[in-house]
Order: sequence, then C-alpha cells, then structure tokens
Amino acid sequence: MNDDVTYTAFVGTRCLVSGGLREVLLRTKALLDEGSDEVVLLFDDRTGRQVDFNFQGTPEEVVARATPAAPRTGPGRPKLGVVSREVSLLPRHWAWLEQQPQGISAALRRLVEEASKRDPGKEQARLAREAASQFLTTMAGNLPGYEEATRALFAEDAGRFAEQIRAWPEDVREHAARLAKPSFRQDEAAP
Repeated sequence: MNDDVTYTAFVGTRCLVSGGLREVLLRTKALLDEGSDEVVLLFDDRTGRQVDFNFQGTPEEVVARATPAAPRTGPGRPKLGVVSREVSLLPRHWAWLEQQPQGISAALRRLVEEASKRDPGKEQARLAREAASQFLTTMAGNLPGYEEATRALFAEDAGRFAEQIRAWPEDVREHAARLAKPSFRQDEAAP
C-alpha cells in the first residue's frame, strides 16, 4: 500500500479517522463490527472522492481486498513500470511525433516530464482545488454557504472561503480547509 496516500472516514459530520488506508479500514471495520448503523463515508484525500470498500469478513480480509493487485502483464515493459495505454491524437500530432528522434514514446515521455516540471506549484494547487471541491460536494453540498465557498475556492480567495465555511460542523470545516489549503497562495492560506 502507498503510505503517503491518506484516507479519511466520516460518520455523519464527525471525522472518525484520517490516515493510511490500513488504519482507516481497520478503524471503520471496528465501528461497523460494533453494530453501528450510522452511515460511514470514506474519502481518498488526494482526490477528495468518496471511495467504497467491502467490509465483509475479518479485518485482515478487508485490508487484503483493498490492497492493489499485482500489475497486469501484457504490452509495455511491466518490470520497468511501463504499461501500454491508448492515446487518441489528430493526424498532424502523429506526424509530428513520428519525426521526433528516439521514437514516439520517448517524445511523449519528454513532453509529459517538461509539462510536469513547468509549474509544479500551480499543478499542486489545481489538484488541491479539485480534491476540496469533490469533498465539498459530497459532505457540504446542503450546508449554508456551500455555493459561495466553492466560488471562493476556485477564485483562490482564502479569506472568503474561510468565512463561508465558518458555521459548518467542525470536522467537515477542518477537513475542507486542510484539503483546500494548497490551492491558496501561502501568504493568504485558509486556516
């Protein structure tokens, strides 16, 4: 399991646990095994998306099912982490790629590397905005100020964002602020 990826489980508007996948799964499984009939929502903190897991069986079975399967084999160079995927381009793009030294794949890898290095802070901010937006839609879509908070998030207005979420339940407010923080300039980041 990827240790730097965090997940968060909410029971209603209360944060049950936030941490690595194993920790979140085990804590959630323990709550469910106690017979709780409360709705538990789990989120991938990288994307802000709600994720589902099968909690049937023992805690170790739950964790084992959630562990990513071995990489598929087939086209590409699996031992190097290269997996063949389909890319759709216009004919002029293919023509340009075919003229590049070292081949099409090498040219695409160079383009991706250059783009990812161009402005990593801007990309990190965009990803944080998207993750916060996903979380807000699920957990705060019916809360007062949701639409204005979302507008403030995409306008990169940390002060207005903090003002709009101030009256929300504490755990929802704190998690939304944590997910959104990288999307604001550091000199005005939301609390």
